[in-house]
Amino acid sequence: MALILSVLPGFSVAGPQQVQKYETLEWIALMPQDDLDALMDPPDFLLDIQDGSEQDSMETFGEISPDDLKTQRFQQALRSTQVIDTYDNMAIRLPGFIVPLQTNEAQLVTEFFIVPYFGACLHMPPPPPNQIIYAELEKGFALDNLYDAFWFEGVLSTEIIQNDLGASAYRMRLDNVIPYPE
Repeated sequence: MALILSVLPGFSVAGPQQVQKYETLEWIALMPQDDLDALMDPPDFLLDIQDGSEQDSMETFGEISPDDLKTQRFQQALRSTQVIDTYDNMAIRLPGFIVPLQTNEAQLVTEFFIVPYFGACLHMPPPPPNQIIYAELEKGFALDNLYDAFWFEGVLSTEIIQNDLGASAYRMRLDNVIPYPE
């Protein structure tokens, strides 16, 4: 299969010689159960915050000094880098969206986060680091639409990556990026 980078309709980074079996994962499999439980039970006051408002930011939320255990645990889960060690160096497949981090001189995306939903790094709360995967492609690719979802196949590793837009607790060595069926 040829590497098709300009329009990203689906491409193979590994090339035709590598045949790999991938375990299909759902995003919640990448976080410990206690983090998931905390995120599924947010503090009541968060429900009153409108998208795009001044309060709709992690900075504002981080300035809140919670006096209740529920809010403290929710804030901890939002910053959690706890990973599931079972997935370290495992060949996986999961769907997601691209958040570009770096482009080259030709404006091709060379570094990006893979996130579970569109707009994940723009709205509060963003996914925690254990729900963000860092990936890079040396040659880069043209990303035509941030709304497009893809299947990502490759080998996952547990590694914390910090960036101005966020942090990830996982990294993926990509083999394939395939358009997600509409």
